[in-house]
Amino acid sequence: MQEIRQVVASEFSAVNDFIIQQLHSNVSLVENIGHYIVDAGGKRLRPLLSLLSAGAIGKIDEDHVKLAAVIEFIHTATLLHDDVVDLSDLRRGRPTANANWGNAPSVLVGDFLYSRAFQILVQIGNMPLMGLLSQTTNTVAEGEVLQLTRAGEADTDEDTYFAVIRSKTAVLFAGACSGAAILSKKDNATQQALHDYGMNLGIAFQLVDDILDYNGNPEETGKNVGDDLAEGKPTLPLIYVMKHGSPEQAAMVRNAISQKSADKLADIVAAVNESGALEYCENAALHYSDAAITALSQFDDTPYTAALRQLTKIALKRNS
Repeated sequence: MQEIRQVVASEFSAVNDFIIQQLHSNVSLVENIGHYIVDAGGKRLRPLLSLLSAGAIGKIDEDHVKLAAVIEFIHTATLLHDDVVDLSDLRRGRPTANANWGNAPSVLVGDFLYSRAFQILVQIGNMPLMGLLSQTTNTVAEGEVLQLTRAGEADTDEDTYFAVIRSKTAVLFAGACSGAAILSKKDNATQQALHDYGMNLGIAFQLVDDILDYNGNPEETGKNVGDDLAEGKPTLPLIYVMKHGSPEQAAMVRNAISQKSADKLADIVAAVNESGALEYCENAALHYSDAAITALSQFDDTPYTAALRQLTKIALKRNS
């Protein structure tokens, strides 16, 4: 990741500086929570995608830096809200904002970040970009609600699972990439290619995230193994076990999802491994990562496109 960031080192630094600047508020609690979650680290993957996409099709200018910050604010707002909805107390290896300050401040600061993102978009003054990201933010919210309605529903199928992850995760990847093309005034074909890249990368990224919930190291992932199970989320590894595992394994998983219980986590992890669910999910992630790389084929081979391809490969092999 350090080598990839180096391709856009000065612009990436400018994004971080701009984010800190835009966290200013006359209400100290807003700044405290905003800085806490932004400073938590993370990969800054989505703003990095915006910068690399802009570089792949031309020049990275000040508005692209602002767009990258907008994408990070939208993402950070969703994290604040997600942790409240999921009753999470750990993210990236440290207490969540809601664990430190409570649910109400976390929700309200998430709202602040959403509104600040759109204030920045008004500064940019590009209506097509505003339209894209308003629709993107709306879709993310729909995806979160869809996931919430499916929690505890053991009859969730693969189509619904992919509808959830496209909406709640992948669409923001797509917006980060295609938004750069809009700012660069590129044609629809270029916008679509970067949208396809981001969408497929986002799906692969979420698939790996769901795999890590059953074979990840908590010290590396920053969350506890089995968190999704305890929240009753029917992710693809569990859907596969219910469809292809033994009757006993399927019944055990169905009951755990319905009861939102991780009491039999060790047995379920064993079932996920024995049934071939992880291999199935890994192959699915590889399929979407290949599709992401294919979407870049129309662009010249530059350090930016090389970084995008490398980023896709890293997303498959990550452990956090």
